[in-house]
Amino acid sequence: MGRLHNFHNPACAALLRDGILVAEDVGSSGMGAWSIRAIMIGTLISCGAAGCADAQTPSRAPIGGFGSPPDAMIFYVAHGAAGACGPGCADWIAAEGTVQWDTHKRLFAILDRQPPGRRLPLVIHAWGSANLNVAASLGRILRERGIDTTEGVTEVDACKDKSEADCFALKRPGGPLDARINLSDPRCDLACVLILAGGVHRSLPPGTRVIVTGRAIHNRLAPNVSEEQREALTAHFGEQFRAYLREMGVDAELLDIVDRNSGSQRATGLPPAEWARLRIVTDVQP
Repeated sequence: MGRLHNFHNPACAALLRDGILVAEDVGSSGMGAWSIRAIMIGTLISCGAAGCADAQTPSRAPIGGFGSPPDAMIFYVAHGAAGACGPGCADWIAAEGTVQWDTHKRLFAILDRQPPGRRLPLVIHAWGSANLNVAASLGRILRERGIDTTEGVTEVDACKDKSEADCFALKRPGGPLDARINLSDPRCDLACVLILAGGVHRSLPPGTRVIVTGRAIHNRLAPNVSEEQREALTAHFGEQFRAYLREMGVDAELLDIVDRNSGSQRATGLPPAEWARLRIVTDVQP
């Protein structure tokens, strides 16, 4: 068994604002009205976690309309050289940004644009204070659609020498864009792990830093949540997350680590041996 590394990096250990939504059911036609209602209610009071902020990650303008948060995760199709995203893989869907309350809408949109039977793998690059409710719902959507998942930074060829704003404008329509995957500093935070868990086949590049933080309750419209309500919601979301992890085939012990970090405001680094033991990955790369 690998050694767990605990540390008090403020960027990784602080309990941040937004949270986790687990949709109760995702059918083959997507989320019905009941599930959409569950998402919209669930994200008002939710359970959240800090991502490990990358000091070099630039901020971006909101992608949605009124009320859409900045840095929200976007999705676009990327095309690279043969084997760019694994054996026999040259095309993928890039997921990059912060998981926010409306991120599931953009995942549905990009998946629905693909031709019938085309299941491109999802390459995740998540950062920032994540809505973990939505991260788990993204995982359920991916599993329903039969999508594989991994982590990596997609670098778009046309973005070279362009500003972040100009690059964002290129990505926003959804591609396809010529690109490559940069694996020089792979990292996967708690939101990344929850999304990754939804993959039918899931892998992490060698050397990935998997950093698991704690979780906290947050109401994005009214910041003052009573202690009694906080305790009840923490237990409720904990049960939902354990159910989600078991459903995805991941050991629910992962949530024990998250909860220990919640009480101590620390983060835990998971070595590759733990990825396999906890079944975070299905494919262990040499």
